[in-house]
Amino acid sequence: MSDKPQPSSAKVTIPLLQQLKNEERRITMTTAYDAVTARIADPVVDIILVGDSVGNVCLGFDNTLPVSLSMMNHHLEAVARTRPRALLVADLPFLSFHISPQETIRNAGGFLQRGADAVKLEGGAKRLDMVRALVDCEIPVMGHLGLTPQSVNVMGGFKVQGRSDDDAIQLLEDAHRLAEAGCFALVLEGIPAELAARATETLTIPTIGIGAGMGCSGQVLVFHDVVGLIQGHRPKFVRAYSDGFHVLQEALSRWAADVREGMFPAAQESYRLPEPLKDLIANWVPRKMGRPQ
Repeated sequence: MSDKPQPSSAKVTIPLLQQLKNEERRITMTTAYDAVTARIADPVVDIILVGDSVGNVCLGFDNTLPVSLSMMNHHLEAVARTRPRALLVADLPFLSFHISPQETIRNAGGFLQRGADAVKLEGGAKRLDMVRALVDCEIPVMGHLGLTPQSVNVMGGFKVQGRSDDDAIQLLEDAHRLAEAGCFALVLEGIPAELAARATETLTIPTIGIGAGMGCSGQVLVFHDVVGLIQGHRPKFVRAYSDGFHVLQEALSRWAADVREGMFPAAQESYRLPEPLKDLIANWVPRKMGRPQ
């Protein structure tokens, strides 16, 4: 048995995350897009994110831009029905927090009504008005800086950010402005480790890194990446802890082989008639049906 602190059964709250940051205990966060993955993740992690990454992970899109609010509501509701003890955060998708503070409040408030504990939105100084509006309505907000996937077209692809002097300083300034606006935590994605560490040590709120080195308050990876369900190119920052794709495919192949060879279902997977009915069924003869007039 490990003597490291393990997640308790108590509900994870924003004050608890702040306590973990203050005590320098690492925070864990992963994605879930349905009830099954939520139930797997919930006993293990501190935060479950219903991410707009559902678009490229589950829905076959090349990026997150096509993900709509209705899609996010659908997946959030599935996860929320499991009543997770982990803090449940939902991504505001592209165009759901860009038009006006009023629309942003309506969309984010809908997430909370569907069971989310908090929302996450991408962007720095440009999004401060939206963050303030949400916080004023008692809607907890997690920020997201660095490689922000909804900005993939502006960035020219999924590229590491913060490598120039101006970009690095801008990220640090944006991080502090988001914290001052009321964000309870920040995701730092795809930035140099030294920059993420500097942001973390100068902020009072927790940072959650993904492709941002080990100097953050915690780490997030997509569930499907952790368990090895994604085939093809794997980002540098991903470490798979299982070959889930082939494990599951092998299980399905064994089942299909048993079906083809007449080995499934066996007696233990079959239902039986009560004894008195066996003779009745054995002696039953189909009636001849007259031709319809």
